[in-house]
Amino acid sequence: MKERVLSFNQVTAAYFDEPVLEDVTLAVYSQETVGVVGRNGSGKSTLLKCLTGIHGVDVGSVVHDRPVRFGYLPQEAELPRSATVLEAMQGALPELDRVEAELQEVEASMGLEEVYGEPARLEAAIARQDTLVARYAELGGPSFQRTIEATLRQVGLAEDSFGLRVSDLSGGQKKLLALARILVGRPDFLVLDEPDNHLDLRGKQLLERIIGAFGGGVAIVSHDRYLLDLIVDSIIELERRKVFAWPGNYSEYVIQKEAAVASQARHYQAQQKEIKRLEESAKRLLTWGAVFDNPKLITRGKSILKRIDRIDRIDAPVTDSETMDLALQYRRGSEKVLELTNVSFTFPDTGVRLFDRADLLVWKGERVAIVGPNGAGKSLLLNLIRGQLQPTGGTIKLGPSLKLGFYDQEHRNLDYRLNLVATVRRDHSMTEATAVSFLRKFQFGYRQCLDPVGALSGGERSRLQMALMMLQQPNFLVLDEPTNNLDIQSAEILEEVLLGFAGAILMVSHDRYFLDRLADRVVVLQNGALREFQGTFGDYLTNLAGSRKRNPGPRRQPVRTS
Repeated sequence: MKERVLSFNQVTAAYFDEPVLEDVTLAVYSQETVGVVGRNGSGKSTLLKCLTGIHGVDVGSVVHDRPVRFGYLPQEAELPRSATVLEAMQGALPELDRVEAELQEVEASMGLEEVYGEPARLEAAIARQDTLVARYAELGGPSFQRTIEATLRQVGLAEDSFGLRVSDLSGGQKKLLALARILVGRPDFLVLDEPDNHLDLRGKQLLERIIGAFGGGVAIVSHDRYLLDLIVDSIIELERRKVFAWPGNYSEYVIQKEAAVASQARHYQAQQKEIKRLEESAKRLLTWGAVFDNPKLITRGKSILKRIDRIDRIDAPVTDSETMDLALQYRRGSEKVLELTNVSFTFPDTGVRLFDRADLLVWKGERVAIVGPNGAGKSLLLNLIRGQLQPTGGTIKLGPSLKLGFYDQEHRNLDYRLNLVATVRRDHSMTEATAVSFLRKFQFGYRQCLDPVGALSGGERSRLQMALMMLQQPNFLVLDEPTNNLDIQSAEILEEVLLGFAGAILMVSHDRYFLDRLADRVVVLQNGALREFQGTFGDYLTNLAGSRKRNPGPRRQPVRTS
């Protein structure tokens, strides 16, 4: 049975003096996994920080029903870069380190003559030692090393990674290490801010299992709709500084919200119609009363106006007026879009071969997903296709009349020194006013249009790349993690546009919801080879799960995640 952990009572919180949350009333329960969703900048991270007490509230209160140990994972966890994985884990429980250090001090003091020669001081030292030993055992000190190693294996970090420096880990490995540091502290409630960032498919599946097996409450911010469908019991939505709670997973939330918005729109329109009728009636009575000098009519008119003032107004349904206006123009091209024949690639400096005799054929109108573990070379393959790198063997042919539009997850095609207007005008002839108008369609304010690209957040740079891709009018899209940094609403807009795109799409993504909606063919890149799977991404996952059940095989070492 779930118990209430804490409650927000009419909470208002600001970030750099800018209100982020206003008049929030909310209850948080143990034994419940809550997904927190909302646009980038809507206050999701601030809500989590208020939940844990890291961020104070300006108005209202956060009331705890009982003491709670929070395990908080920020978007960018701070880790000791020069430490090894095991050393980083040793410092994960500061209280245990403090107790162990004090215990060593007490034991050392008992060997001093001024202590063992004074019965009262020796007795006090022994009593303190007993207290510290009991607390050390309570914190799991005697078995802490085994707990550390078991937790690292639980999050998918193999023993051969225990001696690696944190600075040498991939982004995904750092995220898993940060999660392991939290878990060894045995928290009652996990607070996770985009924990799935940088994780590949295997890493996300590990995360799902860890959250599913966790015995306490969980609050998680994520843009991964697939993950939210699998693990959450309810959704907290942040919109225009307000918080709305919805039962069920993400898909259930979408259905409920659509129905609620439609119902609110009907009631709002009916009320507005009634208010307009009353206002017109009052206006007529007041006019007639003035024209015919009839105080009774004026009184009745004023009475109706007072009645209007007493009406409990229904808010207008929130419309996505700030939605980015993305549309891709299609120009005709060849039927055969891309052909890879016996393609190999070897790193010239190390001699390591990444691809060996890889073949791939893409036709007009196909939407092909390339999947595989991080480090397999998916992004490098896209750079080969774009001509940024040359294969060491085989051929890569693009069809004639092709206009390739590329989305780079690292944003390397953006000049961080240029402002947004100059970026748009660099390769496209338009006036400054036209460039500003174009950028406003992608949720950029007028002042922001004059800021350098380097001042933008990750999500804003993603939107800028979408805008530039739209201007190219491509007929072949090559997309490298296009939904990274996008909020859910923007990702869904992108999906709708891509579903209506008539050209070919070749995409690399770890966003399972995105892939399941878009891909009609899956190509698996692993161990230097390309293997095709006919069907949707969901079909591929089902097939993969079935093959694992049929052929469990030996325990595999975790792949490197990033």
